[in-house]
Amino acid sequence: MPSIVDHPLRYMMANELHARPFPSVDAPSRAAYLAIKPEVNAAGRDRAADRAHLIDLLDRFGAQHPQPNATHYFGTIGKHQLKWESHTEFVTYTIFGEGVAERPFDAATFSIFPQDWLEKAPGTRITSALIRVEVSDGDEGLLQKAHDWFVPESLAISRVISDDLVLAGDFWIDTGGHMRFAVFARPHVDSRRIGRIVQRLCEIETYKAMSMLGLSRARDLNPKMAGFDTQLSRLLDEMRSASADPANVLQGLLEVSTEIENTIAESSFRFGATEAYEKIVNQRIAVLREERFDGRQTFGEFMMRRFDPAMRTVKSTKERLHAMSERALRAGDLLRTRVDVERSAQNQELLTSMDKRADLQLRLQRTVEGLSVVAISYYAVNLVLYMASPLQESFGVSKATLGAVATPVVLLLVWLMVNRIRKHME
Repeated sequence: MPSIVDHPLRYMMANELHARPFPSVDAPSRAAYLAIKPEVNAAGRDRAADRAHLIDLLDRFGAQHPQPNATHYFGTIGKHQLKWESHTEFVTYTIFGEGVAERPFDAATFSIFPQDWLEKAPGTRITSALIRVEVSDGDEGLLQKAHDWFVPESLAISRVISDDLVLAGDFWIDTGGHMRFAVFARPHVDSRRIGRIVQRLCEIETYKAMSMLGLSRARDLNPKMAGFDTQLSRLLDEMRSASADPANVLQGLLEVSTEIENTIAESSFRFGATEAYEKIVNQRIAVLREERFDGRQTFGEFMMRRFDPAMRTVKSTKERLHAMSERALRAGDLLRTRVDVERSAQNQELLTSMDKRADLQLRLQRTVEGLSVVAISYYAVNLVLYMASPLQESFGVSKATLGAVATPVVLLLVWLMVNRIRKHME
């Protein structure tokens, strides 16, 4: 049977769906999570530097290296498991360890990442988190632990996945510089399900942090947009003035339009990424299938109250920028219409002036034609008299009488001839 040729990207596309498997996490256990992002041009960063940073960490524990150009790695470093992922704008490190510390959320858990290694990171920390996983056969004592570990005013706690687990967190950065999350798993829940929930918590925190970068960008743009609005209003006021110079108004419109379009181009990636990250946050929360725990707010409610307003601000800023661009475009159309109307009026005046000149030329032409009839007739009469001079002696007609008779006839003939020539030319 002849073999069929595979598309060059067939295996790559199929393997991409399985490139980031969920970790298996037993309870009780703990996890330390870190996300690193360059301050500028994160999407165009040197990914080789990310890989070199990972290899540096692996070499300290004598661990196996990832495959060339890998975007995902999972392996053992000492007594812990390491999960590494490379994303569009950031890389993440998650370390899993068995058991929990005697002191909840002990910052020593994060010390698995060597201090000098952290200092050489090719970027800055966008977020980090400590996750504590415990076994809980019931709800007794869970709320008290949550109140002891988290800020009560911001506490989000909920049952997830049909009450197989209880999640808690407050999205505050603690004194060690980390977020805190607690996972209480029922005894029958397997390690894969716990691993998926831990991964979801890390993703919610990371994409929430990345989304908030859009809010910072939106706030930075507010003074600039206020300036754009003032400039456009001033230019529109000038356009209403009959004495305004269209050239100056056009120059002003070009300048402000250019600045608006440059601002849109500079912020489009961040606003687009914020929109995508927001959707991921909401989707990750939705798959948790949350149920209320003891009447407390869920993660979804926390995001609705604290996160959604920030995202609406970003969307409002994006829409306002595009509205300003359209406003500048409409102002340009209005200016073009005004110039066209003024030009039409000038053209009408020019046509009227040309009509007057044409009428004068026609009158002048008719005057010249009349004078030419007289001049031609004068010479024609003299010719007739000269030719008819022999008849004066034969018939005894005086020259004055002959001139009086010939002049009207000659004038009529000359007028008919000139009129015929003019009609033929028309």
